[in-house]
Amino acid sequence: MRWKNVTKFLLGISLALAILISGGVAVALYFLHRVATPPAKPVFSNDSAEVKARGTPRAGSNTASSGTQAATTTTTPEVSSTASLSPGTYKARVTWAQGLSVRSEPSLEAERIGGVGYNEELTVLETNSDKSWQKIRIEDSEQEGWVKAGNVERIEE
Repeated sequence: MRWKNVTKFLLGISLALAILISGGVAVALYFLHRVATPPAKPVFSNDSAEVKARGTPRAGSNTASSGTQAATTTTTPEVSSTASLSPGTYKARVTWAQGLSVRSEPSLEAERIGGVGYNEELTVLETNSDKSWQKIRIEDSEQEGWVKAGNVERIEE
């Protein structure tokens, strides 16, 4: 009879510890997920209309999408002609969720001359000697600059 009570006591303590530990792990995972998810990129009132259209794809106004389509159709012939200039040149898409900073030189200390949004198409012109930076051309604006390598993926056509 005494062993039954000791066994019940130990089983109760074990279950209580298991519930406390699993609850603590669940709360920790919840907060880690909340901290690891980046917030939406803010759009400010002084941003250009093009940046606002890219920054808020869910807003879905027909004028922004038709303007984007018109810009795409007018620049498509130019991009196809520039893509054939060099054998090392190829089209790519930005895979970094926060977008990329475009710099004037292949260095983190170089001046930031622009940016490229997530999932935006661009043309990779060259890669520096240690393959840590890529020179790109932004298709919408024809602006050229350097971005950190490994943040774009090649688009197969």
